Amino acid sequence: IGPIFIGGSAQGLHRVDFIADDGDADQCVRCLERDAGEPAARDAAATAAASAQLRAYLRGERMRFDLPLDPRGTAFRLRVWAALREIPAGETTTYGVIARRVGRPAASRAVGAANGQNPLAIVVPCHRVIGADGTLTGYASGLHRKRWLLDHEAASTRA
Repeated sequence: IGPIFIGGSAQGLHRVDFIADDGDADQCVRCLERDAGEPAARDAAATAAASAQLRAYLRGERMRFDLPLDPRGTAFRLRVWAALREIPAGETTTYGVIARRVGRPAASRAVGAANGQNPLAIVVPCHRVIGADGTLTGYASGLHRKRWLLDHEAASTRA
């Protein structure tokens, strides 16, 4: 599924992104700096736990993350991202269900937009949200990655 960018600080994890297929990791750094409002500095200690847990996830040894998170977003987006963390591995839900969970039953499109702005790929599992008709719909990192993540989780939770 490609290389993954991890960015965080002592306050918690800010970003987990797939590095674009063109290999532009600088784009991830720019997003991190925009979110944090300050220049990024390399800090392996701040991201060591996230790196270890993501590796365990990719090996199929872990499906939930126990990490301090510090995403930046509006109050609505933060509620949506919190709701996403409640979707069990190996399961999917819809934008409409998440909209109802966050108290905005008519806001499926807004949930979709918040999903698309999720700064913590995999850790905040926006890939587990699908269309009401069961189809895979938009995923900022590409539908091929969304399919891979869902298949990976289904196989890992069956084992």
